[in-house]
Amino acid sequence: MTFVYRGLTRKLVIAFDLGTTFSGVSYSVLDPGETPDIRGVTRFPAHEQVNSGSKIPSIIYYNEDGRVKAVGAEAMQQEIIDIAKEEGWEKAECMKSAVDVASDFFRYLFNCTKEYIQESHANGSDLWESVKSDIDFVISHPNGWGGFQQGQLRQALAQAGLIEADEEPGNSRVSFITEGEASLHFALRHGLPPAVSENGEGVIIVDGGGGTIDISTYRKPKLKTNYEEIAVSEYYLSESEHFDDIDHIVSCFDKTTKVWFSDDQQPQYIRFGSTRDNDPTHNIRFGQLKLQGSDVATFFQPSIDCITETVEDICKTCVHPITHVVFVGGFSASEWLYKRLAAAVEPRNLQILRPQVHPNKAVSDGAVSSYLNGIVTARIARYSYGVLRNVEYDPKDSDHINRADSLLYRPSGRKLVPNAFEVMLAKGTKVSDETEVSVKMWKEVGSDQKSKLENVPFTLYCYKAKRNAQPPKFFDQDSHGFSKLCSVQADLSNLPLQPLPKGNGIEGEFYRVKYSVVLLFNSAELKAHIRWEENGVQQRTQASVVFFDDS
Repeated sequence: MTFVYRGLTRKLVIAFDLGTTFSGVSYSVLDPGETPDIRGVTRFPAHEQVNSGSKIPSIIYYNEDGRVKAVGAEAMQQEIIDIAKEEGWEKAECMKSAVDVASDFFRYLFNCTKEYIQESHANGSDLWESVKSDIDFVISHPNGWGGFQQGQLRQALAQAGLIEADEEPGNSRVSFITEGEASLHFALRHGLPPAVSENGEGVIIVDGGGGTIDISTYRKPKLKTNYEEIAVSEYYLSESEHFDDIDHIVSCFDKTTKVWFSDDQQPQYIRFGSTRDNDPTHNIRFGQLKLQGSDVATFFQPSIDCITETVEDICKTCVHPITHVVFVGGFSASEWLYKRLAAAVEPRNLQILRPQVHPNKAVSDGAVSSYLNGIVTARIARYSYGVLRNVEYDPKDSDHINRADSLLYRPSGRKLVPNAFEVMLAKGTKVSDETEVSVKMWKEVGSDQKSKLENVPFTLYCYKAKRNAQPPKFFDQDSHGFSKLCSVQADLSNLPLQPLPKGNGIEGEFYRVKYSVVLLFNSAELKAHIRWEENGVQQRTQASVVFFDDS
């Protein structure tokens, strides 16, 4: 479906794909009444140094004072590497926090985008002047990331001077999208057969990056216009590490052998030096490292196993038929990986597709496409989400009896068992953009404790343990399986209070406030508010969400 921009003024949308090994940018200039084009930034300083299409290496060199000295492809130049050694420059991971590094890289990518637009478009300088004060940003991230990481990315953008530091998430110029969802948008524009969409068949999107693999599954129900996620998305991170002495060889491998390798019976050669570089004991002659094809094949096997096992599991458990696997990302250019995956999925009659249009910019292009015309309106909950709450003591319940020593006593005389886990959203549940989940809450305070209602925290937990296990009834039954997701901060001081007499024969009054915490899991960001009834009319107020580090 063709998208026409209905805004009243021209604006610019920029999508940053900040990857663990390579990063890229796509953008679109939105003119009122026009169908926007999606374009990628394909020129960067020293870009000829890398064979990565429209991406640059995610590398930053800092000097001893923490100043940026070289970024991206520039940092791969031999003269820069020599200077770095002489002057003691360090790469990002040695000196800076994740937010600092992301901030510096966002700033660099933004400046490259500005220069590219000014140089590549007719009247580029005038075009930039017309949009520079009205720019929206779309940030892609791995499937497994959540609110805490999004908060860090938002902080990095503010630190880079691209957005205001006090922008509220609900009114921000920043939006987030998972790499899997962005790749779906790209696949729909480049290579996924239209018949797949119209027949309601499932499609698995495999985004193979330099350091991560994201796997997502979608379908478009018959007679519908939008897509829905039909299986829990997966995310895998490579944990291999490089050492300074072989960084260059690894880089050469990534640019050549990793892409071209297709036969495990033939030796492979990695050219990394000059004819003067020789070490026969390590199979190095004339600047080339010789590797047996069978050894090179083992480098790919963990990724092959990871992808094929996940695809197999999805096909077994998904209630909808899967017919296609779409392979995108820089890793999809590997002939060996493609051949092995195609052979692995053949028994299930799955067709594996590779878009041929710059597959390594699938995420950034897809992120812009989603901004222009988002077509995913239902997603699957990755975990079970809920709250720890106090429940009425039941003297006949063995779990309650075992916790009799920890009972809580309220002014009303109620006896409560603490830390019961109440599920608000179960793992595997389909959540649409309009879906709200809520939990009814109440709080009791003495007549002299009303100030305690001004900032009432509510902690949301997720249960991550045991792939298909149901959450336990109480937190202490599997405390290691729970993770704090976020704290919802609510001001209840304006809610109607009920003065009630204290129980158990105690003189005096206490106040009880009843309310519901409502969560919206739509899109890639979690939102929350408080709901209550006043004079028979439902009222709502926004609640702030503070995420915990769940890494």
